[in-house]
Amino acid sequence: MTSPAKILETFPNPNPERDYEIHFDCPEFTCLCPKTGQPDFARIEIEYIPDQRCVELKSLKLYLWSYRNEGAFHEAVTNRILDDLTSATEPRCMTVIGHFWVRGGITTKVSATYTK
Repeated sequence: MTSPAKILETFPNPNPERDYEIHFDCPEFTCLCPKTGQPDFARIEIEYIPDQRCVELKSLKLYLWSYRNEGAFHEAVTNRILDDLTSATEPRCMTVIGHFWVRGGITTKVSATYTK
């Protein structure tokens, strides 16, 4: 059985001599509002230029799934995802964008960037 996990697996970049961009679009992200406990829904975009390591997709899916029952402010969860991914992959640069659906009549977009 597959279950959520905070482990991000990586693999060697097949072309470390070249700058190229990897883009992930994760439209089914969920976490909980830390104030009310109600679900928050978001689309998480991840864009990065790898250096020596790339993130493995199944582990990324399980990692994002692990937030489903956690309370997190939009700003905090977006920055935590960036921190965890940059720690695992040590990219040349990376941006994580959280597009959070309407809560109280307001949508939220949080963008966090890392540059080596």
